[in-house]
Amino acid sequence: MPATPPNSAPFSVTVYCGARHGAQPAYTAAARALGRAIGERGWQLVYGGGKVGLMGEVADATLAAGGRVVGIIPATLKQMEVGHEGLHELHVVPTMHVRKQMMAERADVFIALPGGIGTLEELYEVWTWRQLKYHDQPIGLLNVAGYYDDLLRFMAHSVSEGFLSAPQNAVLEVGTDPVALMLRLAEQARAATGPDDYTRI
Repeated sequence: MPATPPNSAPFSVTVYCGARHGAQPAYTAAARALGRAIGERGWQLVYGGGKVGLMGEVADATLAAGGRVVGIIPATLKQMEVGHEGLHELHVVPTMHVRKQMMAERADVFIALPGGIGTLEELYEVWTWRQLKYHDQPIGLLNVAGYYDDLLRFMAHSVSEGFLSAPQNAVLEVGTDPVALMLRLAEQARAATGPDDYTRI
C-alpha cells in the first residue's frame, strides 16, 4: 500500500499493547519498529493514549518518524497510564467502552503487541466483533519472542475441542516481524470494503 496521498485520510493502524515494557528488550524494540514503520509511511497510529510502557514507545516512534498519532483514554486511566500530551489528538472519554469503540471506528487494521489482560481483552473483543460482522478489518497478533506461543496453543486447543471454528481462528493473522505483519494486514485491508457498524456493541 503506497504512502497516503495529500489531502486524504491517513491509513490508520489501531494498536493494542501494554502500559508496561515487559521483561524482554525485544518487546520495546518491536513497539518502536512498528511505530517507526507507521510514521515513515505517513500513516496514522490509533492507540490507548498512554505515555508509559509499550504504549508510549509505539506513539513516540510514530511521532519521531513523522506519523500522525491519535490517543483515546478513559478519564479514570489518564493518571494510571499517564496520558500522552504530545499527540495530534488526545481524546479523554468517560468509559472503556467508548474508548474501544472510538479506536475501532478509526481503524483500517488492528495489531496487538505484547501486553496484559487489558490488551487481551481488547484483542478478543475486536476479534469477536469481526465474528459478529460488525466490521471486516484485518486483525494481527505480533508474537514477539514467543510471548503468545501458549495463547496460540490454547486457541488451537479450542478448535480441537469444538468451541472455535478453524476459519474463525484463522482470521487472526500472526507474525513475528512488526513491519512484515503490518504490511500484510495493510494489503488485506484492500478487501475490507463492508460497512462497519459498531452501534450494536
